[in-house]
Amino acid sequence: MITAAGSITAPHIEYGRLAPILIVLGAAAVGVLIEAFVSRAYRYWTQVLVSLVGLVAAFVWTLVMGLSHTPHHVAALGAIGVDGPTLFIQGTILVLALMSLLLIAERRHEPSPFTAQASSVPGTAEERESLVAGIIQTEVFPLMLFAVGGMLIFPAANDLLTMFVALEVLSLPLYLLCGLARRRRLLSQEAAVKYFLLGAFSSAFFLYGTALLYGFAGSVRLSDIQTAISQKGGMDAMLLAGVALLGVGLLFKMGAAPFQVWKPDVYQGAPTAITALMASCTLVSAVGGILRVFYVGFETLRWDWRPVMWAVAILTMVLGAVVAITQTDVKRMLAYSSIAHGGFLLTGVIATNKAGLSSTLFYLAAYGFTTVGAFAVITMVRDAGGEAWHLSRWAGLGKRQPVLAGTFAFFLLAFAGIPLTSGFTGKFAVFQAAVAGGATPLVIVGVLSSAIAAFFYVRVIVLMFFSDPAADGPAVVLSPTSTTAVAVGALATVVLGVVPGPALHLAQSAASQFFVR
Repeated sequence: MITAAGSITAPHIEYGRLAPILIVLGAAAVGVLIEAFVSRAYRYWTQVLVSLVGLVAAFVWTLVMGLSHTPHHVAALGAIGVDGPTLFIQGTILVLALMSLLLIAERRHEPSPFTAQASSVPGTAEERESLVAGIIQTEVFPLMLFAVGGMLIFPAANDLLTMFVALEVLSLPLYLLCGLARRRRLLSQEAAVKYFLLGAFSSAFFLYGTALLYGFAGSVRLSDIQTAISQKGGMDAMLLAGVALLGVGLLFKMGAAPFQVWKPDVYQGAPTAITALMASCTLVSAVGGILRVFYVGFETLRWDWRPVMWAVAILTMVLGAVVAITQTDVKRMLAYSSIAHGGFLLTGVIATNKAGLSSTLFYLAAYGFTTVGAFAVITMVRDAGGEAWHLSRWAGLGKRQPVLAGTFAFFLLAFAGIPLTSGFTGKFAVFQAAVAGGATPLVIVGVLSSAIAAFFYVRVIVLMFFSDPAADGPAVVLSPTSTTAVAVGALATVVLGVVPGPALHLAQSAASQFFVR
């Protein structure tokens, strides 16, 4: 096989570099076959086993590639980049996907967090019959694996067409999964439609931007675009329009302002297990894609796109922190918290140096673990009608269930960036890199936004521990899978906050050679 550099690569080496992606997509294909040929009585646990084995195998292979030697190669005829930052991002996605799988496979709270029959209209006799029959929607597992496969390709894509295909592969399953909640079916379906429509707009922006950049550079490969910018200069109208449109598509996927309007509604309406998957894995993948595009394709254009990214980061941090104060739904509150954290991540991106890259990688891992743990706690606090989504229902939870409430409070403090948590270490790292990159005013805004955000985090903690519980307050339903997800999230939040050295060193090693071109 001839690579883009002209050297000959053995096919088995080529497949080895793509193995994590191929394993996950292969497991997804096996899941589709299971839906077609395995009896309904055995389908659920078979799907869980295949998904678990696929994700674990892909993570182990990623770990082996990262530790065996310094990866810096292209694969699939130059379409996929295999390098330190990409393997770090892919490993983070796979670990967070495993934690999310624990929530998706949960059956202790009710037969399944997903509707029994997606095609049935909410409130109809058909839906009631499917619920009484105990039908379980097992298609969620291959859909989740297809989405994870797209997330693995997205930050590794070395050209814009491959990135667009990955964008659709990760997005389309998520559109479906958002509409499959067992409870609040109309809200779930509304979230799916909103996500689909706005996602289609963002994909159109991305593709139109790709077309303009192809017209400018004569290629969709990121390294060729950078070469064309160096040769022709950065003041071409087609180039600037292409960068702007492509940026809209990328910023939409991470939910940066002013492209964040889908996030609160989708996070609220989707099944909480899927919300955890999107809030962690999708964000990691989207930021990874932004890093590759702007650090490889538009590196020589940074003096043009950095001022715009400054404005986006400031707006994202301020809007997320301020609007979160007004929220009464716990999932919407965490959605606006995610928006604010997207602004903090962009602070690391704007640094445009190795410290900015490594700190952003660390921040992604730290935030991902805390996020999945927080949403796992939400799945455990339940009313008669399902999850206790309104904040007023969490009043006095610390007096009834001090361990669980204390764990959730710890996650909130990590989001706020309190010392000895992973959130503090992550924010300190990206702010330090931004200062070194000349973005001190942006760091000042970030610190002020963190102070504002701390208010609504502390408000929830006060509500849980200093309010009297209602007589008909929600119950806490513990289960092995959810408890495991909470424990892993809490442990990672502690370790990355108290002993962050090994993880920071790993992120620095991954970022030491930047992205392959």
